[in-house]
Amino acid sequence: MTPAPQPVVILISGRGSNMRTLIERSRDPAMGYRVAAVLADQPAAPGLAAARELGVPALALRAERSVAREVYDAGLAAAIDRYAPSLIVLAGFMRILSREFVARYPGRILNIHPALLPKYPGLHTHQRVLDAHDSEHGATVHFVTEELDAGPAVIQARVRVEPGDDAQSLAARVQALEHRIYPLAVSWSCTGRLRHSQGRAWLDGEALSAPIQYAAEDH
Repeated sequence: MTPAPQPVVILISGRGSNMRTLIERSRDPAMGYRVAAVLADQPAAPGLAAARELGVPALALRAERSVAREVYDAGLAAAIDRYAPSLIVLAGFMRILSREFVARYPGRILNIHPALLPKYPGLHTHQRVLDAHDSEHGATVHFVTEELDAGPAVIQARVRVEPGDDAQSLAARVQALEHRIYPLAVSWSCTGRLRHSQGRAWLDGEALSAPIQYAAEDH
């Protein structure tokens, strides 16, 4: 008998391309998860309408500048907890989460970052790669901890930086790989294969000394 899929909540700020892929992939029972809700900090986020079109409840919790981060995060946590998710998935969620929020969900928050962490945490990663004349670029799925983009890495995918690339062309190729690796990591977590313990990521009972390197021909 196939176990019931685990509920996840996805947080977005924009159009939610990874969100859409995660919802679509969740329709495969073997993935082991279902998207219970999509929450956004921007009422105008296009991803809200996209989620609803895919049959997923979606709502916005506007982030007012006058509201302290901790106060907003408490409201966000209350909204998340209504769905009792096994996992919280950040998919282009542009707010920095408070320590209190992260501590509330230890080992239960995943993020995807458009760089080969630990290189290039933060914003504008594609242009920074070009400015540094790097030969490769990519994306990393990692657990969220109190330190920005510094939680244990789970899986990475790489692309070559081609002559003539600009930030937009590079971003498009990286995003295509994000759509491959993020559902894998979410599935691993929701089927019990992936966990965060002792400050490390563990897959199938083994601590990862380095992130899994995604190879398209293997999946």
